[in-house]
Amino acid sequence: MKIDLAGRTAIVTGSTGGIGLAIATGLAQCGARVVVNGRRAAAVDRAVATIAQAGGAAVGFVGDLGAADGCAALVAAHPSCDILVNNLGIFEPRDFFDTPDEDWTRFFEINVMSGVRLSRAYLPGMRERDWGRVIFISSESALNIPVEMIHYGFSKTAQVAIARGLAERMAGTNVTVNSVLPGPTLSEGLAEMLRPEQEKTGKTLEEVAADFVMEHRPSSIIRRAATVEEVANMVIYLASPLASATTGASVRVDGGVLSVI
Repeated sequence: MKIDLAGRTAIVTGSTGGIGLAIATGLAQCGARVVVNGRRAAAVDRAVATIAQAGGAAVGFVGDLGAADGCAALVAAHPSCDILVNNLGIFEPRDFFDTPDEDWTRFFEINVMSGVRLSRAYLPGMRERDWGRVIFISSESALNIPVEMIHYGFSKTAQVAIARGLAERMAGTNVTVNSVLPGPTLSEGLAEMLRPEQEKTGKTLEEVAADFVMEHRPSSIIRRAATVEEVANMVIYLASPLASATTGASVRVDGGVLSVI
């Protein structure tokens, strides 16, 4: 199989690092012109340079897509796209009883409403051209709600519901909408969180990440953290013409954490 995205424009939100950068790089390597997004110009520039070094084409958009005006500015700068990857998201462990209203609102605005606003802006053009891909990067936490961050799990469940609803809204067209559910993934955020344990034990980062997975997600079948590239590979497939019969799906890249069939 060969994935050819030549002539397609892709927007990947929150793509200056981690899963987002891996997705943006992979899409660009398949021939797509990718719009990279982040809140800081220096980080966006680094991501664009990274993609160029990998042989892809990318442009940057600096803006906070967790706010309505940031989404509007992106759409004004890039009014059309063929592939929209709603990857922007935040997470933060906090007990339910210590999570104030403003945190619930912040998670909803960033994790959920960014994808709602951009899907609302770009899906009509995809429908008119009768081809498009919208992918929400959710999480296995959408189904396996983490007790230590219920507010995060709630936002990820919302993404799954929106993706399914939008897929049905696009019924009968060649526009697909799906959600992807990664499990524990060794992104920069997890690496930073595990750095003190790595320094204390002398283990490799991968070994410490595997210990973390088995402590917090003991149902994992692969018994390690996934790489960002492993998650990106699934997203790239769903973004391609090869995935034309997959829509309204919640596709798991969770290492077998979820026991539901």
